[in-house]
Amino acid sequence: MPRQRISSGSTFEAQIGYSRAVVAGDWVFVSGTKGFDYAAMTIAPGLLEQTEQCLKNIAAALREAGSSLKDVVRVTYVLPDGGEFEKCWPVLRKYFGDVRPAAMMISAGLADPRMKIEIEVTALKGSE
Repeated sequence: MPRQRISSGSTFEAQIGYSRAVVAGDWVFVSGTKGFDYAAMTIAPGLLEQTEQCLKNIAAALREAGSSLKDVVRVTYVLPDGGEFEKCWPVLRKYFGDVRPAAMMISAGLADPRMKIEIEVTALKGSE
């Protein structure tokens, strides 16, 4: 099955050796995505702002893959402080309240201490 790789333009992708997303058939696998504004290579200090930016970054990758946040079937949230998770629920409801994908939250350290959240999704193209 041919694969299509999607890049965000982040320098991390080349440095580490991964793609923002990979399309395989009707599936779109979006890598763990942080709250970086990749155009400016900056990151906001707060959890809510980072959550919003993560989802904007994911939406852009899904658009390029011919998909959307409405096609997400699985999402994994990773936070260094699991006790902070509830604070980002309003942002998550904004994007996934009607979609309601299968979800999981993990508390684990992230690569950079400025990072408050990382989000990974799997989408099925044209699931709507």
